[in-house]
Amino acid sequence: MFNEYKALIDDATRRIYTVAKRTDLDFAPQLSARLNNNIWLKREDQQPVFSYKLRGAYNMIAALSDEERARGVIAASAGNHAQGVALAAQGLNINATIVMPKTTPDIKVSSVRRMQAEVILHGNTYDEAKEHAQQLSQEKQLCFIPPYDHPLVVAGQATVAIELLEQHPTEPDIIFVPVGGGGLIAGIAVHIKQLYPNITIIGVEPDEAPCMHHAIEAGERVVLEKIGIFADGAAVKQAGEENFRIAKELVDDILLVSIDEICAAVKDIFEDTRSIPEPAGALALAGLKQYVANQSIEQKELIAIFSGANVNFDRLRHIAELSALGENREALIAIKIPERPGSFRRLCHDLGPRLITEFNYRFADAKEAMVFAGIQLKHGIEEKHKLLEQMKDKQYDVTDLSGDDIAKMHIRYMVGGHAPQAENEVIYRFEFPERSGALLHFLTELGERWNISLFHYRNHGAAYGRVLMGFQVQQQDRDEFQAFVDELGMQFWDETDNPAYKLFLS
Repeated sequence: MFNEYKALIDDATRRIYTVAKRTDLDFAPQLSARLNNNIWLKREDQQPVFSYKLRGAYNMIAALSDEERARGVIAASAGNHAQGVALAAQGLNINATIVMPKTTPDIKVSSVRRMQAEVILHGNTYDEAKEHAQQLSQEKQLCFIPPYDHPLVVAGQATVAIELLEQHPTEPDIIFVPVGGGGLIAGIAVHIKQLYPNITIIGVEPDEAPCMHHAIEAGERVVLEKIGIFADGAAVKQAGEENFRIAKELVDDILLVSIDEICAAVKDIFEDTRSIPEPAGALALAGLKQYVANQSIEQKELIAIFSGANVNFDRLRHIAELSALGENREALIAIKIPERPGSFRRLCHDLGPRLITEFNYRFADAKEAMVFAGIQLKHGIEEKHKLLEQMKDKQYDVTDLSGDDIAKMHIRYMVGGHAPQAENEVIYRFEFPERSGALLHFLTELGERWNISLFHYRNHGAAYGRVLMGFQVQQQDRDEFQAFVDELGMQFWDETDNPAYKLFLS
């Protein structure tokens, strides 16, 4: 079965290294130690366009006839295929037009334009861009270069499998492959399964775009009604026809991973390689980690395809925050405490010797206060369950918000608002050394003389913690309060007249 691919892959191997690079297969020591398996990363981020997509694109374009090359090529892509087509066309002196969704990260759009391709932004998803590209292809007689659904593209992506088999010191047990439309996993599976049928091939998709997973479950290709685009490189509504034909026969399983799991995998790859994958580029590792945890496997040779590194810099903050939740290294909780001086200090003490990553509070009620807190976890979900039980035993009304999308995406940034009932309020901004127990020490020093009406703290991973606080201080007590602040020995700024505070919080 699929014997026709042997010659196609041989041809691709002879063609693609004109522009593509033979990328490294790197051992990941920290991941391997933590997961008790030998973890390897196939570094497709090392390609000239920072993604494996160059392989398939160049293989198909290089196979065009002179007449087809003269007409020019067109492609639709969320970014990585676009860069592969643009570089291939540039290298072969062929005119290229790329239709990209309007949601494509700027880094990918700019990269395509630098390679002298014409860029057309159309639609909000790959499928909308594809439809427009195919229409232009017919109108202008341009040769359409599909990102995954063509035997020549599949054969080009299969060269990833050739390399990793040559590079791995033994026969790997399981290979984890990211899946969008299915070109990469089809190429890897069609090559490896004919040589080593006992190697397990597992695809990994984002749970908000599970087109191949649903297709294999249904036994036929399905069209998803809607998809999420967090992992934009894998945001596809329907798996490719040729890719599905191969995957349903040769792929052993398709896993689905959450956004939080993807973000955690981004961090893992960075810690072992100091390279930053795009969300789709970390899919395979996210699936590998999920599989290891669910199947309790040990001492296996596991390969994850690190498929791309085209990530916008401004997405890193969001990815970093969700990574802690994805690995159960942070809990988000809501806690109700009495509205009286000293309550914050007692709460911080009862939370124990854990690093508090975030503390949000705004005065709203004279009797009760609701605190939104982030707590660092060193021992995963078991520690979170233990923490919640301990807080309930101490008679706290506590709610776990760690899995609540609204809490993660919005509430943590919106706690607060105007509080006209917080009379005689002064606002101070503090800096204190960031170390375990520092927040509790800070609150202990503040004591119980003045009621805290606003509290906002976030751990920024820096040497100093930053706290914004409001206090209710009678006018006649202002000098005493100022003397108290002076004696704290901390950097501080009086922000009572700050315009942002007056506009949104006073």
